[in-house]
Amino acid sequence: MPSNLRLLAAAAALVLLAAPIHAQEVTFGTMRADSDAPVEVSADQLSVNQSDGTALYSGNVVIGQGEMRLSAPRVLVVYAETRNAIARLEATGGVTLVSGTEAAEAERADYDIDAGTVTMSGNVLLTQGDNALTSERMVVDLDSGTAQMDGRVRTVLQPGGSE
Repeated sequence: MPSNLRLLAAAAALVLLAAPIHAQEVTFGTMRADSDAPVEVSADQLSVNQSDGTALYSGNVVIGQGEMRLSAPRVLVVYAETRNAIARLEATGGVTLVSGTEAAEAERADYDIDAGTVTMSGNVLLTQGDNALTSERMVVDLDSGTAQMDGRVRTVLQPGGSE
């Protein structure tokens, strides 16, 4: 192959490797929920609405279940119809989800406890060791330890970095 064609082929390969991916599935090695573990919530304030079955935690909210931690300025807890269990959590105002060495940040997170999924949206940033991924939306399956990212996904992998 002539040298200018080799150079063109190498440049094309670099462009393909550097191009953002539009949808990507990633593994979350340690980010799994222990659905049998209790959900613990701490916050500066709590407002309970008996009529619609919700509770609003605000100010330095931290929610833990097993090894997983979610923090946000505001979290709305929606109880199941029987009101004996939490159906979902809606965190807003800048959310951080941490488990082990993995962390994800977004503007909003919705945790469906029965489905075992966390949907994060708005400027999602996922860090796994030295590697980083960004997107507009990420759905984490806490049972399988995987996530689907979509909406202009960009990945930065550090050579020799940890997973």
